[in-house]
Amino acid sequence: MTGDKNLTDSRRRTVLARHGEALDLFTDRVHAIRPDQWDEPTPCTEWTVRDLVNHLAVEQMWVPPMLAGSTVGEVGDAFDGDRLGKDPLGVWDRSAATAREAFAAHGALDRTVQLSYGSTPAHAYCAQMIADLVIHAWDLSRAIGADEHPSKDLVDFTVHEMEPYADDLSGSGLFAEPVPPPRGADSWQKLLARLGRQP
Repeated sequence: MTGDKNLTDSRRRTVLARHGEALDLFTDRVHAIRPDQWDEPTPCTEWTVRDLVNHLAVEQMWVPPMLAGSTVGEVGDAFDGDRLGKDPLGVWDRSAATAREAFAAHGALDRTVQLSYGSTPAHAYCAQMIADLVIHAWDLSRAIGADEHPSKDLVDFTVHEMEPYADDLSGSGLFAEPVPPPRGADSWQKLLARLGRQP
């Protein structure tokens, strides 16, 4: 695999730091889920709390094979369906740990991964994963009544990452139509509104 030669040491450190923080944020919310909340609805209208956690756990499971050079076709349906089983907390913790380790491995962010839409620098893949973790941490927080405010570093990173293509996401079918942001909205609230969330 050929790497992206434009990745600086500073960018590498930033991406890894934000990735670790995003995993910690989502992990904190997962461990805050009460036993009676797993079937509760989330802002992702088709997903329960369990569905949402399963989605993020599966995303983490994809990281090691992607960074090892596998294609989407080669991984196939290995991670389809409900992967949480009877131990959702343990499955989340293990999947998060393997993703953290895979991205932090020497040279991992310099690689190129083969995603569904084509070849992508691994550091860009990691940045996308960070944004997804932060946005869905908000969804999970809203669903279970936890603190909905990520750190400023995570907000700034996510806004910067998603700003260029946020308006195109509703057409992907993965996000709801944009909603009006509240009066006096900050950059985080404006992004949530563009992604169909009501801050």
